[in-house]
Amino acid sequence: MKWLVFFILSFTFYSCQKGPVILKSHFDTRNIPPEVDYSKPESWAALPDKIDMADSLPQKTSIQDGQKNAKVDVFFIHPTIYTYKPTNHYQWNADVNDSFLNNKTDLSTILNQATAFNGLCKVYAPRYRQAHYYSFVTENKADSHLALNLAYSDVKRAFEHYLEYSNGNRPIIIASHSQGTVHAKRLLKEYFDGKELQKKLVMAYIIGISVTPDSFDNLIPSQNPTQIGCYAAWNTFSKGYYPKWYEKSLINSVCTNPLTWSSTDGYAPYSMNLGGVGPKFKFYPELTDAQNNKGLLWVNRPKIPGSFLVRKKIWHIADINFFWMNIRENVETRINSYFSLNK
Repeated sequence: MKWLVFFILSFTFYSCQKGPVILKSHFDTRNIPPEVDYSKPESWAALPDKIDMADSLPQKTSIQDGQKNAKVDVFFIHPTIYTYKPTNHYQWNADVNDSFLNNKTDLSTILNQATAFNGLCKVYAPRYRQAHYYSFVTENKADSHLALNLAYSDVKRAFEHYLEYSNGNRPIIIASHSQGTVHAKRLLKEYFDGKELQKKLVMAYIIGISVTPDSFDNLIPSQNPTQIGCYAAWNTFSKGYYPKWYEKSLINSVCTNPLTWSSTDGYAPYSMNLGGVGPKFKFYPELTDAQNNKGLLWVNRPKIPGSFLVRKKIWHIADINFFWMNIRENVETRINSYFSLNK
């Protein structure tokens, strides 16, 4: 039972705050972290030719890291890890030289999320001056806009650096979660949507933030597991639960069921879940079921002994964890489809 308690408490620790940290000062262009140099390996949380947490694999599985021979790249944009009270004079955006924050990033999102793509993709995950979590809850939209714009400017420069020096005209997958998806939507719009680079897009997994059907002009939501050049998006909650911000942002969201890769409302049972990972990167087979419901992805309790103790309603932290192996398998399926159609 101890491992179950740890499972629950770990998810709660990483996903919940007693209340949002309030930044009392306004965004100040004279007080922002130094610009990031993406020619330096340390400016990346993951690169295919260095040892990092994106190389990790769950124990007691036969899964392998296929980055060495991968024919496709994934550009992964991590979520907000900068949620706590600032420990230096930078308030609205994080410093990529902050070793404490980098360690938290690597041991959470890079370990539990970016690894879903290391089977058939070379993983590129830039560090960036991520906006503080407060940017998403404050009523001060001017400061929030400036902080998120600064964060996106890093993501954009990292992507341009990757295109120029690393891509080599290879097919690309865009993957992201939460704040990462805020930036991924802009990146897809600016570089792929109706652009020449769209021909190189295998798939976009843009998860954990509302993505409406009108977000793009040419990119469309996934309707089956083999479709390419499209996107999948979802936000995970307990069955029957509607968050308080549902009507404001999620009611019109695209919702892709990661067990069927369709936006229809058909139920997908636990048996379709190939396995997920917990906060300590432990693998759990048939972890959850899934069903789309009017912009939400609903799941029943995780299929683990003692699950009656689980009371969580918002599973944002587990958007990728719950479906880790299904994402991994789907990446392989879509890559095969891409090369079949682009011989």
